[in-house]
Amino acid sequence: MPKMRRKSDLPTKTCAACGLPFTWRKKWERDWDNVKFCSDRCRSVKGGRREGAG
Repeated sequence: MPKMRRKSDLPTKTCAACGLPFTWRKKWERDWDNVKFCSDRCRSVKGGRREGAG
């Protein structure tokens, strides 16, 4: 059985859209170098910081 990791031990990046840090996820395992956005919502913005969407 693989050794458990703490979330604090996983690599992190900063989202290109919202500027918030996000942590490595298993589903990004093969493509981590190309991941730029923390979520689908941020990926749809693609760029500058989001302004208040009301």
